[in-house]
Amino acid sequence: MLEYKSWSRKLFLWCNVIFLTGAAFICILPIINVLAVSFSSSQYASANAVSLWPKGFTWSAYEFVANKPEFIRSFLIAVKVTVIGTLINLLLALPSAYVLSRSEQKFRWRTVYVWFFVFTMLFNGGLIPTYLTVKEVGLLNHFLALILPGAVQVFSVILLMNFFRNLPKEIDEASLVDGAGHWTNLLVIYAPLAKPALATITLLAIVGHWNNWFSGIIYLNHPGDYPLQSYLQTVIIKPDLSLISSNDIGLLSTVNERTSKAAQIFLATLPILLVYPFFQNYFMKGLVMGSVKG
Repeated sequence: MLEYKSWSRKLFLWCNVIFLTGAAFICILPIINVLAVSFSSSQYASANAVSLWPKGFTWSAYEFVANKPEFIRSFLIAVKVTVIGTLINLLLALPSAYVLSRSEQKFRWRTVYVWFFVFTMLFNGGLIPTYLTVKEVGLLNHFLALILPGAVQVFSVILLMNFFRNLPKEIDEASLVDGAGHWTNLLVIYAPLAKPALATITLLAIVGHWNNWFSGIIYLNHPGDYPLQSYLQTVIIKPDLSLISSNDIGLLSTVNERTSKAAQIFLATLPILLVYPFFQNYFMKGLVMGSVKG
């Protein structure tokens, strides 16, 4: 069946496409500029002569970064924190959302618990009490300090809870009649049906852990234990070329502080750029379906 579109509707669609394309292009311009600077020689980068295309094309900045053990170590720490942190977020969000999605008849005081979770989204104890808590439980200078304080992502729990509440109640009742327990119900029936919502909260968790730089600065006293973003934060505010070793002297003619920073920033962004397309198919569906019902 063909759908008739009036000229005004067509004009709106074309304007929509042009506007969104322009907005997307504006958003990607900084990434293109950073990439161009990272592939440019130091003389052009220092003169601010690089815009969207490399000048004096060279791989030297990436060779310099590859020879920096600090960058490699922080990159691996960030991968470990992101993987373990995301798994913990999912393992805690899934059963929490399932329990909170039950009706008042099946879970007494459900509304009270839901509002307790929502309250923590609006108010918290503050930085100093959180730091003292982390210190008292012995997590200072441990990578778990980057994960456990935010192990339960309330936004993800609520999004997943609303997704579960939108599922037909007959599915739940039929499984319980057939003898399935709550854990079987959750893992065998609810979790597979919640792939869009799970993909959404997984992507949010990955981005959150990967981009988290402040926790590393606060809870880790040794720069050698910093995850990637915390390490990059120190690189941005401190002279970078002071760390050049004797093996990197030959790169000085084509590498400077700006090109090396650009290379490190782009390498830090690349994993998220590669991961995001795999979740894109589920992201919008999960975000919309998980925000309809309270």
